[in-house]
Amino acid sequence: MAEKTVLNCENCENESCMNILPVLKDLPEHLRQDMQQYMKTDHFEKGEYLFRENDPADRILIIRSGRIKIGRVDSDGNERILDILHGGEVIWDSLTEGQTVFPYSAAALTEVDLCMIDGETFMKTMSDHPYAVVDLIRALGRRLREANEKALLLSIQNPMKRLAGFLLDRDIRCVGPEINLKLEDIASSIGMRPETVSRNLSKLEKQGMIRRIGKGRILVTDRNALEEIYEEQS
Repeated sequence: MAEKTVLNCENCENESCMNILPVLKDLPEHLRQDMQQYMKTDHFEKGEYLFRENDPADRILIIRSGRIKIGRVDSDGNERILDILHGGEVIWDSLTEGQTVFPYSAAALTEVDLCMIDGETFMKTMSDHPYAVVDLIRALGRRLREANEKALLLSIQNPMKRLAGFLLDRDIRCVGPEINLKLEDIASSIGMRPETVSRNLSKLEKQGMIRRIGKGRILVTDRNALEEIYEEQS
C-alpha cells in the first residue's frame, strides 16, 4: 500500500478548517494564521481506520467532510458503536486530562477528509486567549451532554422508544435531510438486534413517521409523532 500523503493546511485547496468551528473561526486573524501553520489535512477511504483503540491520543481531529463511526469491541467480540460523527464535528480526546490513548476506534463510513493538530500545540496557542478557551469549554460541554444523553437512551428498555430517540438525535445531527446508516450500524449504536430494529422501523414507516428511501437511507417525516413515542411514560 502506498504511503499516505498528509498536507499542511496552508497547502490545502479547500476552505480552511479554521472556518468550520466557531471556536476557531472567531479567533483574531494573526492567531488563526499562527494555528493554521500547525494544521495538517488527511484523507481516508470508506472502511479505513482513522485510529484504533489504544492508539496515542495526541491530536485533535476536525472532520471536514464525510461520516465516521467510533466504537469498541466488547468482551464477546461484538462491535458497539458509541457515536456517528459528521462533517464539522471534532474528536477532542487529546484534551482530556489523563487521556493518553484513544478509548475507542474510529473508522470511515464514507470517504472522509479531516484536519489534525497536535493537542499540546492547540492548547498552548489557545491559552493566550481566555475568551477562546470559554468557547472551547462550551464545545466540550456539548460533547459531554451528548454522551449523557446517549447513556440515558441506552437505559430505555422499550425498543420502540429507544429507536425513536435515536432517530430524533440523528435527524438533528446528520448532514442533509436523510439519515444515512446501515441497519447493522443502527442496531450496534443502540444495543439492539438488527431484526428488532428492522421490525420497529417497519412499524414507524406504516404509521407515517419515517420513510425508507433506499438502502441505509431514512427520512424522518413526522418528528412530533416520534417525540410523543420517546417522551411517553413506559
